[in-house]
Amino acid sequence: MQAPPQRGALIVVEGLDRAGKSSQCESLYQKLQQSGRAVKYLRFPDRTTAIGKMIDGYLRCQSHMDDHAIHLLFSANRWEVAHSLEEDIARGTTVIVDRYSYSGAVYSAAKMNPALSLEWAWTPEIGLPQPDLCLFLSISPEAAAQRGGFGVERYENAALQSRVRELFQTIFRLQQSGNIRTIDAGRSFEEVAQEVEISVLDCIAGLDAIGPLRRFQSITH
Repeated sequence: MQAPPQRGALIVVEGLDRAGKSSQCESLYQKLQQSGRAVKYLRFPDRTTAIGKMIDGYLRCQSHMDDHAIHLLFSANRWEVAHSLEEDIARGTTVIVDRYSYSGAVYSAAKMNPALSLEWAWTPEIGLPQPDLCLFLSISPEAAAQRGGFGVERYENAALQSRVRELFQTIFRLQQSGNIRTIDAGRSFEEVAQEVEISVLDCIAGLDAIGPLRRFQSITH
């Protein structure tokens, strides 16, 4: 019997707004595709779905919504594609995800709503596929604010971005998954892209040691 194909990797790219996530994801996607690997690129929120269109209106400040309600919509947007994502990975396709559960939890908790803690925000993420590698593109809020387009959407302001940065470090510590790699995104695009590619190729090469795709657990103090 023919051995089943090696599963694909789940690669997540996170960071503050304007850290260069989308550009790096697109570059990585093209490089993996050119090397002959099966690869797919997802971006959250997926604004093409019915839920995604509601999120899009909120992010563009065209509508207002309770903090808890919009958070649950963001999470539902991820759950919409969870099954197909796992199927792709099982078939040997590596999936690159621009923003994922980490962003979902920290951006909601950063609003400093007393009734919306980081723990509450994380709970709907429990059970979603956990990335084999999460690359955090680190850039200061001040540097991010100097990049083009900053401030267009609801969450793009310096005070909130500073809180987001702190909460990213907290969620990475509490999740304790051991698969987080911080990359200095303040360097040239080419330098960042090279480190991203090397990190991802190392992850793919080590999938046998990682084993089956894991799922998010509750966060622990």
